Amino acid sequence: MEDKELIKNLWDYMKMNQNIEKSDCILVLGCSDITIVDRAVDLFNKGYASIIIFSGGLGKITSKIWNEPEANKFAKKAIELGIPKEKIYIENKSTNTGDNFRFTRKLIEKEKLDIHSLIIVCKPYDEKRSYATFKKIMPEYIGAITSKEITFEEYYNLNENNKKWIDVLVGDIQRMKIFAKKGWQIEMEVPDDIWNSYEELIKRGYDGYLIKEENI
Repeated sequence: MEDKELIKNLWDYMKMNQNIEKSDCILVLGCSDITIVDRAVDLFNKGYASIIIFSGGLGKITSKIWNEPEANKFAKKAIELGIPKEKIYIENKSTNTGDNFRFTRKLIEKEKLDIHSLIIVCKPYDEKRSYATFKKIMPEYIGAITSKEITFEEYYNLNENNKKWIDVLVGDIQRMKIFAKKGWQIEMEVPDDIWNSYEELIKRGYDGYLIKEENI
């Protein structure tokens, strides 16, 4: 099986394709892919929510490429695209997905925002892990996961020379099991064929984002 086919297996597993409905807030999870802001702006303009929260400080990847927190960088782009500044809230201290949700909850409470439902915008290949983390940390909130509308083929072709995103995808499959055991996200089944694809990609060198269990 070619690398591309194995990668697509993981992509398809991570995609949830959830239906989204009008909600109190759009929550954007920071990362190194600033193009996900476009999805949040589109949802805002279509009336899905009247508030956007950008969450993200400098994480493992962005700390090496940016000096400005993810949330601030994302918010600037949203404002450039026409989102009113007063409709944006920024959480810029989180460095991982768990903290995105923990610190967002604190922001909601601190600002006394009337938020009970969220549309969560993340990377297209990170939907399932983001959802599993959200359900663990903010179980009292209603939420749906979405990402920019792009097919695997389109994303793969755009990033064909960038191995890093595949390393992240492979690492997130590992985290689906480890983090559930640690109680950091809800447990979601990883089928054998997905795990086999994951293990084969590691053998082929896609291991740049793996963690050792003894280090967590």
